[in-house]
Amino acid sequence: AADGKDIKALLKALEKKTMRDMVLDEGERADGRKTDEIRQVTSVAGYLPRAHGSGLFTRGQTQVLSVLTLGMLSEWQRIDTIDVSEGKRYLHHYNFPPFCTGETGFMRGPKRREIGHGALAERALVPVLPAEDEFPYTIRIVSEVLESNGSSSMGSVCGSSLALMDAGVPIKAPVSGIAMGLIKEGDRVAVLSDIQGLEDFLGDMDFKVAGTENGITALQMDNKAKGLSYEILETALHQAKAGRAHILSKMLEAIDVPREELSQFAPRILTVKIPVDKIRDVIGSGGKVIRGIQEETGAQIDIQEDGTIFVASRDQGGEEAVRRIQLIVKVPEIGERYKGRVVSIQAFGAFIELTPGKDGLLHISRVAKGRVEKVEDVLAVGDEVEVEVLDIDDRGKISLDRIDKPEAPPSSGGGGGERKPHSGGDRPERDRGGEHRKPRRRHN
Repeated sequence: AADGKDIKALLKALEKKTMRDMVLDEGERADGRKTDEIRQVTSVAGYLPRAHGSGLFTRGQTQVLSVLTLGMLSEWQRIDTIDVSEGKRYLHHYNFPPFCTGETGFMRGPKRREIGHGALAERALVPVLPAEDEFPYTIRIVSEVLESNGSSSMGSVCGSSLALMDAGVPIKAPVSGIAMGLIKEGDRVAVLSDIQGLEDFLGDMDFKVAGTENGITALQMDNKAKGLSYEILETALHQAKAGRAHILSKMLEAIDVPREELSQFAPRILTVKIPVDKIRDVIGSGGKVIRGIQEETGAQIDIQEDGTIFVASRDQGGEEAVRRIQLIVKVPEIGERYKGRVVSIQAFGAFIELTPGKDGLLHISRVAKGRVEKVEDVLAVGDEVEVEVLDIDDRGKISLDRIDKPEAPPSSGGGGGERKPHSGGDRPERDRGGEHRKPRRRHN
């Protein structure tokens, strides 16, 4: 009992020596694989039917489920650092719960390991993502490690590539990743492909390589050896390339190209470009116009400073919102016809809303055939009328004419011909009998 600690240390050292001698002397690893052999790989795209995109990647005893969500560009992550970058539109989060290694423990916030592995997976995938103007979405992927025995970070890269293609994100190429190991005793060297946990702990290197068929997108190395020669690195990279190609081929059996259509549950984002000086017309006073469009169509609208507008919705509301925006920024031309709504009535005429935020004046003389005493006798606020643009002055004020004018109602002076104006002068005073009378003399 007194030598318990020493015995445990000796057994650990014996395990390490035995494992390393097996690899160097016999070319056989602890699980029976050859140095360049990859564990069994299975891939499933669209594993979660309700998510915008998902991918389940399994390699040996390592399994990662990557879940993708698409959102508006305005939902990007803002970062407050000394870096010049203000934020990012691709977010990769990595979770490593205790149960993935058969342990129990508290599941609190991410620690340094989770932050680092998520950053590595993110860096591996950013180079293949489409530009904002090609795919105007914020992309968030959460990689859930369900089981881990070696390189769950590279498993998250593979699972996330599946999720991206499943979601219909037009990536330039799928990315696969592999973890390379090293056993080095003097001049004896063995480079291992797809290392498991034991070979990471008892070996001399954990060299992660991620990339596409044509090149490498991310690298990370943990090195315990005193030095690595050029020849060792060259061997590791060539062996990693072959391993990545093998893993990628297994991934492409599940899905080989991004889906043509987004998930029915993902938002559809439409893009429209407007002049910068028209932005305030779309927003309206206090945001009244843009709020009205969003409430009536159910779409989300995001306006950029350069006049680019992104409209997101899961139904036809987005197309209707785009149509309304285009009507707002459209400059009316003489002769064009509109079906507008009466928004205000004045003594001299009615103001007709041609498009949201753009009104024209229908003069009282043009609301009906014949003489009209009051506009209210013919029109009411909320009525829809068909009008034609008659004139546009230098200040942009629009004069309208009503199409298919109705007859003026008799109560308004219409129907019996126009009323002749009085010839002028004071109206003669009449008594109750209707005869002329003299004015009464006032007594002081």
